[in-house]
Amino acid sequence: MKLAEKPILVIDDDPHMRASLKEAIQRLGHKAVVCESGEEALGRLHQSSYALVVTDMKMPRMDGLMFLREVRHRMANLPVLIVTGFGTIENAVETMKEGAMDYLIKPFSFDTLKKAIDSIMACVTLKKEILTETPEMQKIINLAGNLAANDITVLIYGESGTGKELLARFIHRASRRGKGPFVAVNCAAIPDNLLESELFGHEKGAFTGATERRKGKFELASGGTILLDEIGEMPMTLQTKLLRVLQEREVDRVGGKEPVQVDVRVIATTNKDLNKECIEGRFREDLYYRLNVFPIKVPPLRERHEDIPLLARHFVEKFSAMFGKNTKGFTENAMDLLKKRQWRGNVRELENVAQRAVFLSSGEVVSINDLMFDDNDTHIFNGRIKDMEKEAILKTLKEVNGNKTKAAKILGVSVRTIRNKLNEYGQNFPVR
Repeated sequence: MKLAEKPILVIDDDPHMRASLKEAIQRLGHKAVVCESGEEALGRLHQSSYALVVTDMKMPRMDGLMFLREVRHRMANLPVLIVTGFGTIENAVETMKEGAMDYLIKPFSFDTLKKAIDSIMACVTLKKEILTETPEMQKIINLAGNLAANDITVLIYGESGTGKELLARFIHRASRRGKGPFVAVNCAAIPDNLLESELFGHEKGAFTGATERRKGKFELASGGTILLDEIGEMPMTLQTKLLRVLQEREVDRVGGKEPVQVDVRVIATTNKDLNKECIEGRFREDLYYRLNVFPIKVPPLRERHEDIPLLARHFVEKFSAMFGKNTKGFTENAMDLLKKRQWRGNVRELENVAQRAVFLSSGEVVSINDLMFDDNDTHIFNGRIKDMEKEAILKTLKEVNGNKTKAAKILGVSVRTIRNKLNEYGQNFPVR
């Protein structure tokens, strides 16, 4: 049975609230089954399959938190939505840690309930798109999904190339802000003297070259999510201004006379130990605690052995389509070599290796002779790979009449990648 076809289980000891929730859920197009206690609900869960559980927090005998813990123990992947009339930030964080996917404070509107349920359903679907067979990564994806529905600030730790931005995008897409903008800012790639203007914007005439007013990334992300990538590289002077933005939810444009309100969710990533950076005086402690509301650590690929074959095959399929080849997998020896490698560059390095392997392969499978690693001399192949990549992208766009979304789906890349490549090639296609 598909997720959308499964009923939603409602638990509340108040008969009026049970009836209201059942009616609202049915208006949303879902079936609803109601229970008056956690004990009754646990019995129902063993008899039938449900898409989601909506449970009150304050109930006699077994309260919502006790019920949530029991569900997490018995059915780890069943999404739970907590509703309560006694809500605090501390309670919300506690339920998120225990595995709740959202937390609503009574009274709430029909629209609020709709957004919460839609977000949870979308999150469950999106989880299936993330390629992992590692138990630890599956726990991280579940945790990220639980955090998605709330605007809790998330700080993602991990080595370069582990997929921190992918996880951030998952949180955004699975959230109620998922249809809003997702704006990524690489704090390490923008010069210090330009970063303030990039983040907060500037007024016309604020400095030499400021010929017109420009919105910063925070304003552009309003209604959605801003990703502060490699936040540990941000200069101390700007950290102070960022702290104020996080506290007041407003930005001061460079040269501006009054603050501008912004409605954004903040996710930050880093490959540094920010606690250590604070101790050594390179990162503000108050900003660290403001960002570190909910930390997630993404393990390196060398600790995710189960994922190496899965990811390798995925990348082969992607680049096989891009290069117009029929490469389908790896020989046993080639896969064994991939599994033994330490992958200092993590998933990004594996993707590079797969791209080169598909290019070099002359058969339907990648052999051990086709594998060239980043610590080998590969410069002689880079030009030819780029030529084939360009040919594949332009050919695909021509076949779909310039539709970048369709081309991106066929090639297994993002629309942004297609646009960036076209800019690199100096090619123009209709904006579609």
